[in-house]
Amino acid sequence: MTTNPRRAFSRAVTLLAVAGTAAAVLAAPATAAEVDQVVTRVSAADRAAALAHWTPERMRQWVGEDWLPPAEKLGRLWDGPVPAGVGRLFFTAEPGVDESCTATVVPSSSKDVALTAGHCVNGGLDRFDNPIKIVNVVFVPGYDRGKAPYGVFPVRAFAWSATYSGPMSGTDDDAVLALDPVGGRHAADVAGTQDVSFAQPPSPVDTTILGYPVSRLAGGEALLSCARPATLEVNSVLSDWKTDCDLSGGSSGGPWLRNFDPATGRGTVFGVTSRGTMTEDGVTQDLTSAAFTDPVRALYERAGQL
Repeated sequence: MTTNPRRAFSRAVTLLAVAGTAAAVLAAPATAAEVDQVVTRVSAADRAAALAHWTPERMRQWVGEDWLPPAEKLGRLWDGPVPAGVGRLFFTAEPGVDESCTATVVPSSSKDVALTAGHCVNGGLDRFDNPIKIVNVVFVPGYDRGKAPYGVFPVRAFAWSATYSGPMSGTDDDAVLALDPVGGRHAADVAGTQDVSFAQPPSPVDTTILGYPVSRLAGGEALLSCARPATLEVNSVLSDWKTDCDLSGGSSGGPWLRNFDPATGRGTVFGVTSRGTMTEDGVTQDLTSAAFTDPVRALYERAGQL
């Protein structure tokens, strides 16, 4: 598949943002699997390289590009401070394609865990069946128009459930990130967290979706939100939450929140943005979130030990 808005036709696609031309993401994970999860650990040298790579100028590289999809009509620029724990995830898919997603700090024993979509850190295979390695992974909670109010957190490890088979799959499209503290400060302490629940809410459920779509509205530089009902759709292959929210590429991994209070900026995560249907003009027609499962719960519960 491709995430280039000029070439994404009316079909389900993963919603990460890609610099310039498209990066192909096609199949299975490429890192060593533990018994029931796939873990990638990032060396200290590679974490330092990631911090050096993501300069403020590079983070803003998408702004003003003519290939960006049109501005959202349902999604709105978030008015006020970025809600607790929400931020922008930056990374590079080798051989050198910069990309971005959205992630959220969630409660953990380490105080350094964020939740995102599996396809944001699982590159799959290229057209020659070679693994696409994901490098230069950093998370910026509270990101707003180039500002990093809590610092830039290098990712020391990331993992997804072994039940997630790669970017072409919508099942268990979730991942956890283990972050390095910055200046001795833990992400949860400085940026706050959103609660997480694995209990399935009744369908439909009033939902607030947050993300950093790289569209002409803000080029990924500002947080957008949708407040829409989400409906659970179940078939023989997938259990997905679905809504008509139109956030574009870059919103992948953003939280789906119930009982969200705009005054406090907090709610309960029951899913993350996984995929969307796009027209030939790059307009997102709907979003889906993989329903949380027991393997994803187990992944989350161990994330503080990464």
